[in-house]
Amino acid sequence: MYAIGELSRRTGVKVPTIRYYEQMGLMPPGERTEGNQRRYSADDLDRLTFIRHARDLGFEITMIRDLIALSQHPHAPCQDADRIAATHLKDVRDKIERLKKLEMELARIVSHCDGGHTVEECYVIRSLSDHGLCEHEH
Repeated sequence: MYAIGELSRRTGVKVPTIRYYEQMGLMPPGERTEGNQRRYSADDLDRLTFIRHARDLGFEITMIRDLIALSQHPHAPCQDADRIAATHLKDVRDKIERLKKLEMELARIVSHCDGGHTVEECYVIRSLSDHGLCEHEH
């Protein structure tokens, strides 16, 4: 059994975040000792490691909750897990595409300014004030 601090050290998840995951239903509440300290099992450690990795990959809490529910049925087909991951991959790719457009527009804005002007003449300030000066949708 692990105290919450040990669970935190082993997974790199901060104690308040572990408590938050309990409140969100991702983690079961730790068993309480007579001294009212939380204690966690090896299964809880594995689950928190799973949650941490999924969060590092950008999965949303609802997706992680669904994946955890699916993992409770080891002999069921994995098509739902595949669907969740594929949806997340599409979202990540869409976000990357938006970030690329944002990068292009910011590079264009910055290239118009060499820092040798006054703020009144600054293209960065003007373009942020007037969306019509943008060449790309972002």
